Amino acid sequence: MRSIFLVTCAGALALAPSAWAQPAPQIQAPETVVTATRIPTPQDRVPAAVTVITRQDIEERGYRTLAEALRTVPGMRLVQAGGVGQQASGFLRGSASRHVLVLLDGVPINDPSEPNGAYNFGNELLGDIQRIEVVRGPASALYGSGAIGGVVNMITRRAPANTPFQAFGEVAGGTQRTLGGNGGVAGTTERYDYLFMGQGLSTRASDATAPRFWSNTGEREGFSGGAATARVGVRPTPTTRIEGLLRWRENQFGLDNVPNDDPNNEIEDRRWFGQVRGEAVLFGIWTTGLRAAVTDDRRRNVNLPDSLSPTRTDDIFRGTRETYDWGNRLDFGTVGAARDVRMTFGITREIESSDSTAGSLPFQTVTDATARSTAYHVGGQARFLDRLEIFGGVRQDEAEGYGGFTAWRLGATLDVPEVNSRLLLSAGTAFKAPSLFQRFGTIGTFFQGNPDLRPEESFAWEAGIESDLPAFGRDDFATLGATFFQTRFRDLINFNAAFSSLENVEDARAQGVELSATLRPAAWLELTANWTITETRDDATGAPLARRPRNAVAGLARIAPGGGVVIVPELIWTGRSPEGPFASYNDDGSSVTTIAYNKPGAVLNLTASWQATEAIALYAEGRNLTNSRFEPANGFVIAGRSLVVGTRFVF
Repeated sequence: MRSIFLVTCAGALALAPSAWAQPAPQIQAPETVVTATRIPTPQDRVPAAVTVITRQDIEERGYRTLAEALRTVPGMRLVQAGGVGQQASGFLRGSASRHVLVLLDGVPINDPSEPNGAYNFGNELLGDIQRIEVVRGPASALYGSGAIGGVVNMITRRAPANTPFQAFGEVAGGTQRTLGGNGGVAGTTERYDYLFMGQGLSTRASDATAPRFWSNTGEREGFSGGAATARVGVRPTPTTRIEGLLRWRENQFGLDNVPNDDPNNEIEDRRWFGQVRGEAVLFGIWTTGLRAAVTDDRRRNVNLPDSLSPTRTDDIFRGTRETYDWGNRLDFGTVGAARDVRMTFGITREIESSDSTAGSLPFQTVTDATARSTAYHVGGQARFLDRLEIFGGVRQDEAEGYGGFTAWRLGATLDVPEVNSRLLLSAGTAFKAPSLFQRFGTIGTFFQGNPDLRPEESFAWEAGIESDLPAFGRDDFATLGATFFQTRFRDLINFNAAFSSLENVEDARAQGVELSATLRPAAWLELTANWTITETRDDATGAPLARRPRNAVAGLARIAPGGGVVIVPELIWTGRSPEGPFASYNDDGSSVTTIAYNKPGAVLNLTASWQATEAIALYAEGRNLTNSRFEPANGFVIAGRSLVVGTRFVF
């Protein structure tokens, strides 16, 4: 399983020269947020609930995968069926996992071959990711289908400004036979910029099946993954830019068939992503751009018979997504009483296809279908009285088969400097189009997808406040925040009474509050915590929605005592969460036929780094230090205790 890792790392290390050069500055992330409105906006003025995870955060906290990075985001529940590589589902503000849209540099990348259209957060390595922006709440007015609970946008690394050449890399190893690394080169000249890098990770990992099961054998689910990224940009004129991006990622990992181990169950998961973008500034106020992007996903699950399982599987899922976009932004500056007046508009064309076969007759699942849609969107943003920021947007999606959807969003932030506070209020609608499997898939002769399904819909609103509190001689001693949210879900898709097809049969609701606190008692110490309280309900049965805990708490500290040392402890506590009937297991492996609750659990992580020189840093990452046996999903246990040590360099 280490072949992918070794090939990728060999290529990455080959990029690095053998002699040290003068240190160059780290790649800097912008201080603005783009995902929330499509308009670059200072984070404290964004009219939406947003969390930003920077490259510095990723490195100081030791995040290696997207699933790790999102676990401390308020309102986000990450449910992973084991360790790295294992299926990880994200639930934002009580919505379903299929209601979270994932973007790469602003382009949707959810796999069309996934039966429900959900994203697997467990597969993405973060070596080439510069920052992650998470927008909570409805975002279909900006990005279309799937953005009911929110949007996660991974923004890839770019070449450093004013630096003709920079080499960077990382090498690490640790327990569970873990090896990891990345390396690359990047640079910028007057007209050109480039970045080429590779990354890899290999680990023996731990057993994903909970040790409480009597039949547990301790068989481990290893992981081997690699990725490569290439970006080239050119500026033909001072106001024009053209760039191309190519990204490849391939992982191999083992699976278990809970409540039993399954040593021959393996998955290969490969993704190619490519895009070409052109952008120009016209007349000093009009930024216009064209983009063409393609995502190609291929997953193969092979499970050969063994002494523990007679199952034989050879499933193949192929999904392709094409995106063609014309986007525009008009910067009007000051207009009457408003300043920073900006407007966006554009057209997006998307083509999704799936060619997938799973299982064997008479229960073979087949999806071979294509769907096309065209969307038109417009939005505007302005600032009034130097304290009120207002955003509004609307998007019309016209789709083949389900008639389309009109989504809107309105939001505002109000600065109240008299009490060092900021107020937030926003509302909007969102939708999730039925997936290709839901519309056209078949299972043997007894199940047929429903081409007449309607989109799943939602209406949501939020209201929040954030305040800065001075104390002990510090103006920024504390920042306290609270955001209340409420969402109504309509026309949710589920099986009909005969389980022979799917229908829009369910309504549900979710509401809650996200509480946050950041304390800065000294220049070298910052303490951050958030507590999310979520209540969900199926309107028909009154039952809570599965895998949405009522309480989730995350806390971390950044301790920088000096000398280039940074220590970051991280504690994540999840309250008990419900599982649906037959989704929980007794210790003997028998199913629980009613709604049951997973026990609460906590995970303690610790990362320490030392900037030994301007060019070299050393670090150690401890994960699950108490060796918790917490089960995020019933029967699946989090990865066991581990330690990784390594070094990063840039020159």
